[in-house]
Amino acid sequence: MSIDLEALYTDLHRHPELSFQETRTAGVITRELAGLGLDFVEGLGKTGVATSITGTGPGEGPVVWLRADIDGLPVEELTGLPYASTARGVDPAGTDVPVMHACGHDMHVTAMLGALERLIATKDEWSGTVVAVFQPAEEYGAGAQAMIADGVLDRFPRPDIVLGQHLTPLPAGVVGVRPGTQMAASDGITVRLLGRGGHGSRPHATIDPIVMAAATVMRLQTIVSREIDPREMAVVTVGAIHAGLKNNIIPAEATLELSLRYPDDDARADVMARVERIVRAEAAASGATEEPVITTLHSLPPTINDADATARLVAAWQRAFGEGNVVDPGMFTGSEDVSWFAREAGVPLVYWFWGGLDPEVFADAVARGTVNEDIPTNHSPYFAPVLHPTIERGVEALVVAAREFLA
Repeated sequence: MSIDLEALYTDLHRHPELSFQETRTAGVITRELAGLGLDFVEGLGKTGVATSITGTGPGEGPVVWLRADIDGLPVEELTGLPYASTARGVDPAGTDVPVMHACGHDMHVTAMLGALERLIATKDEWSGTVVAVFQPAEEYGAGAQAMIADGVLDRFPRPDIVLGQHLTPLPAGVVGVRPGTQMAASDGITVRLLGRGGHGSRPHATIDPIVMAAATVMRLQTIVSREIDPREMAVVTVGAIHAGLKNNIIPAEATLELSLRYPDDDARADVMARVERIVRAEAAASGATEEPVITTLHSLPPTINDADATARLVAAWQRAFGEGNVVDPGMFTGSEDVSWFAREAGVPLVYWFWGGLDPEVFADAVARGTVNEDIPTNHSPYFAPVLHPTIERGVEALVVAAREFLA
């Protein structure tokens, strides 16, 4: 069997599914694994899948884990592609939403399956075990821990190293990786501001949580601009505000949804303390009689690449792809949950990016200084990687990386 990777990708792209709802996607994965003659375990962390391949070369060899995430996002696709998604789903709040593979997870699955096919075809050339993990719910920051809770580290050989990759707006054919912190730590939190509701004509008889929320949002912006050393990195984003149902009713509460990002655990503690100080102080300044309620929805550690393992992969990719096609992309302020597998197993991690943009389009945007305006990023409704050589380089990057650590 030879997998038609382009057809596989376009099918996955047409049919994205929200986190922990990836039942069709898991079915596509298991169908392809069965076609490759591989046994697998499904239902890990609800909708995750894992499989393994053992090389037939001499000796036992190490255990290399490869991970691909599989969920889509609540984004309405605007790419105009012939295989664009028109899918819809129901989010955790019960809201009907559009769904799109706006972060490239469809490409991650495609590259993983292509790499497994390649590794099977050459398994007499290497020794060791490859464990392939197809992880749900990365976008919720919960899928890795759900699979761990379901025993994936016990049901498969434990890793000596964990490897993973992510599609990003770099030129197609380019691989980007750096030692140390590759992606930021993050927390998703909600803040409930508790006031006193009443009629819109009698604001003096209320404690207005909307005004409280507005003041809190503005003051939170000063954490990065006025409290964090400019040489350091932090992000404080208020991504949603929920309050009120009618223009003449002052509601009793308002809710803020925050995304916080930082390079390490010390910075996390610092920013979290500053957020809590401001939230509580603004509530007090508004005369609130009840303390705000701050809830952490998810917490992701920084994605830290092992220096020695990263150096080995850089050298291997430079030999395979040429020095100009392996770059240091800098630290990304996005966050990932892949590192939970390595942290729980106590082993090194290397997580890298590979490009999906037409190189000429990217070069033109760089020359004009319009990258931010002209190049859709991950999570954009216009995010649309070119199929070739993106698919091929994703497959090759995984195969070269796995073979570097297998015996």
